[in-house]
Amino acid sequence: MEIIYTKNAPDAIGPYSQAIKAGNMVYTSGQIAIDPETGNVEACDIEGQSRQVMKNLESVLKEAGCTFADVVKTTCFLKDVAKDFAAFNAIYAEAMGESKPARSCVGVAELPKGVLVEVEAVAVCK
Repeated sequence: MEIIYTKNAPDAIGPYSQAIKAGNMVYTSGQIAIDPETGNVEACDIEGQSRQVMKNLESVLKEAGCTFADVVKTTCFLKDVAKDFAAFNAIYAEAMGESKPARSCVGVAELPKGVLVEVEAVAVCK
């Protein structure tokens, strides 16, 4: 197993890694809307937070040698599914491009740092 770390995504805020690569499989930790340059959540709305989350996820995957095209499964957590699903879904689709991995999207009561969205991924890298 290999621990994946990039300064282009937020540092872990607990006892975990940004991602783990095991063979050609990559398992990312959930990414939230922390700006890696400031260490803070800068965006207050679902659109801004979703863009930052997808940017962070892309950076972790890139460090592992993957792209969104290699992602086979994502799990998405939304604080308010009823209010934010459509906006999140549009930004997620834009970021993923032609890739359409299997996905679960669930509503949760609370997320770290009070964010509105978190996304984790599993990828099979070449």
